[in-house]
Amino acid sequence: MYQLRRNRRLRTTEAIRSLVREHTITPNDFLVPLFVVEGTNVKQEILSMPGYYRYSLDLLKNEVKELWAMGLKAVLLFVKVPDNLKDNQGTEALNADGLMQRAIKTVKEVAPEMLVMTDVALDPYSSYGHDGIVEDGYIVNDPTCAVLAKMSLSHAQAGADFVAPSDMMDGRILAIRELLESEGYKNTGIMSYSAKYASAFYGPFRDALDSAPGFGDKKTYQMDFANRDEAIKETLMDIDEGADIVMVKPGLAYLDILRDVSDAVDVPVAVYQVSGEYAMLKAAAEKGWLDHDAIMMEQLIAFKRAGANIIASYFAKDVVRLLG
Repeated sequence: MYQLRRNRRLRTTEAIRSLVREHTITPNDFLVPLFVVEGTNVKQEILSMPGYYRYSLDLLKNEVKELWAMGLKAVLLFVKVPDNLKDNQGTEALNADGLMQRAIKTVKEVAPEMLVMTDVALDPYSSYGHDGIVEDGYIVNDPTCAVLAKMSLSHAQAGADFVAPSDMMDGRILAIRELLESEGYKNTGIMSYSAKYASAFYGPFRDALDSAPGFGDKKTYQMDFANRDEAIKETLMDIDEGADIVMVKPGLAYLDILRDVSDAVDVPVAVYQVSGEYAMLKAAAEKGWLDHDAIMMEQLIAFKRAGANIIASYFAKDVVRLLG
């Protein structure tokens, strides 16, 4: 009696494994985060994110050209705002000639077809380092939403294709969508950080933008990492309010959430492989404890397997080089 089904036949060689592989990674999967600073000829390595940099606008041009030549077609912009321009109202966020607005125009100047998404939150602009306006030690919701909507409009006017609110204020998607619509920006998309958790994985990112909270933490607006069902509620509300793409953040420790969200919605789902995830692998690889490229690819495939359509990752260039 012979065994008729032998599953290992489909694993015998790389050729057959490639042919029947369920999930693959290509440059089209990636949204590339870029950090922008004031100045000229500035390329500053972020110490807690080896191999990743902040760029002044003149050098941002070179980076964007390189990304486009590599087949990477979408960027997510963040800005490091000088301390003297920070206040509690996020005033600089609305400056038509602010760093973010100039960064958007710079990207579009050198790569007009590059998809430009922009971070929408007050923490880079806040003297308190919080994602919203602070009153009596509390981050207030509705006044913050009003500013976020104006901030989004300013980004759209500068040429952004999508705005990406990362603040987790209640009702901010509706406020943004209504203002964009009323001002004629009907084709400006919204990628909402819908299930963004209060995570300890964000440390290196806050180093990159000098945006750590000046008091307390962000647990009154970012989600409790012990919660699962809440992610679906938050995500469905954002879609009802006008979000075109939804995001789960962080990535690796939240694959169950990513799967849940992917199963529950009919819009594209993004995942953010955050700075702490990047830094851990870089550090372990530097010590020789892990195979950098093998682990990197295994992690990225895990996101695809869990349902991600889009991956925001600091590894994007590493992956494209590896894929050849």
